[in-house]
Amino acid sequence: MINYEEELKKFKPLLDVDEVESAIYSRDLTDVIDILKEMLKTRNDQESKESL
Repeated sequence: MINYEEELKKFKPLLDVDEVESAIYSRDLTDVIDILKEMLKTRNDQESKESL
């Protein structure tokens, strides 16, 4: 059986939308496109060095 008093003690409220937004935007997140761009840049740099 669920002990509601114990569950209420464990409860932590969620962040407000503004707090969540600032927490997300304050982080420098790398997404898949950033990774692919870096991989292509590295490959192109290597190819240009090899062609010299």
